[in-house]
Amino acid sequence: MNAMSMTRRAALALAMAMAAVAAAPARAEEPKWTSLFDGKTLSGWTVGGNPASKWEVVDGEIRGSGPASMLYSPKKYKNFRLKAEVKISDKANSGLYFRSPTNTGNFTDGYECQINSTHTDPIRNGSLYGFVHIYRDIVKPDTWFTYEIECIDGEWRGRKAPHIRVKIDGEELYMFMDFAQTWKDGHFAFQQHDPGSKVAIRKVEVQELP
Repeated sequence: MNAMSMTRRAALALAMAMAAVAAAPARAEEPKWTSLFDGKTLSGWTVGGNPASKWEVVDGEIRGSGPASMLYSPKKYKNFRLKAEVKISDKANSGLYFRSPTNTGNFTDGYECQINSTHTDPIRNGSLYGFVHIYRDIVKPDTWFTYEIECIDGEWRGRKAPHIRVKIDGEELYMFMDFAQTWKDGHFAFQQHDPGSKVAIRKVEVQELP
């Protein structure tokens, strides 16, 4: 094979490769992550429940204490991925809520991922309260950990259900399908359970999905 033929073959191969790239469907752009906490204020967040409860920002952390209440995100979400870094005190109880339709402080509105290492309630961190319960100790009290929650409406064998995937510190615990479709959309929220409980949050990020 002479040099001229080799050059022509190389040019043809390059042209075919470029055509294949051009014909390939464009990859959808990954939805961006949005921080819901600026590290300084509770701007946009609202409190529901006992007005004597206390939500404040100290050293770049959201801290909850006092009687029962809820801290709600500025807007509602339906399909999303959520990351939150949280810490719970010893013998304390809290929760990370999503799809909460109200912002009035009601503990029973919305899905709740339990935040509880050593409270008398045996349902521990990682649980989807009332649906999937975990009783083993995953995280020690007074220890920061990362919750990752994905909630996307989907179908399985012709039945519609939100698909809820829960991780702690990168470990996937389960994927739960709620065929009852209990909650459609709503706020994120953090729970201040009782005066003996103290919860801290230092990062809240959401990736809103179609």
